[in-house]
Amino acid sequence: MSNPYAVSSSDRVVALAEKSERLEFIRRTYLHLGGAVAGLVLLESLLLNSVGPILMRLLSASSWGPLVAIVAFMAVSWLARSWAESSASPQLQYAGLGLYVVAQAVILAPLLLLANTLDPDGKLPLMAGMVTGIIFLGLTAITFISRADFSFMGRFLWLMGLAAIAAIIAGSVFGFSLGLWFSVLMVMMAAGYILYDTSNILHHYHTSQHVAAALALFASIAYLFTQILRILIAMREQ
Repeated sequence: MSNPYAVSSSDRVVALAEKSERLEFIRRTYLHLGGAVAGLVLLESLLLNSVGPILMRLLSASSWGPLVAIVAFMAVSWLARSWAESSASPQLQYAGLGLYVVAQAVILAPLLLLANTLDPDGKLPLMAGMVTGIIFLGLTAITFISRADFSFMGRFLWLMGLAAIAAIIAGSVFGFSLGLWFSVLMVMMAAGYILYDTSNILHHYHTSQHVAAALALFASIAYLFTQILRILIAMREQ
């Protein structure tokens, strides 16, 4: 597994950099994060007006559809992260971030289409976005104010992710639904990743890695939004 902090010795770890360098790194990170979120919104509007129904039919054709989608997304995500964490080429870093945004847009489109089918006014995605934003801002404030280092959470979050994949495979094989509780647990995992990623921005990334830092945060936010939207959809269907 690639190390997102393995850059040239001439770069400084954010925690050891001058205050002006730290502030500039943080500013660039969140500007790129905002750009990635805006790109996702734009891509979703294009997909929903073009191939959204096709994607939904493909992903719901069998019980293996969600698993295939998640495995494909993880594969693309791994490739995107390896590019974005590259210190050798800024072009690769941007390519990784762009690829991640596109992959997330494709995977999320069917879920958004389902939400809009249940609520044509588009309130479900809006509510999910608001809840995601509140959680993200709250966790960010906690990390920045406390300046705590949550990097120790990495291994536990990784194990939790493996357990989630195992649960999805078991559900596909034996034909049972994971239910609302699974999405709630995934919301907790996504929140943990936001704490983990934000503390890495403050303590472990190098000052040249603002694109990789933005990618990590974007992935966590997008996953949090997805799980919150799943919860709202389940509640509406009931």
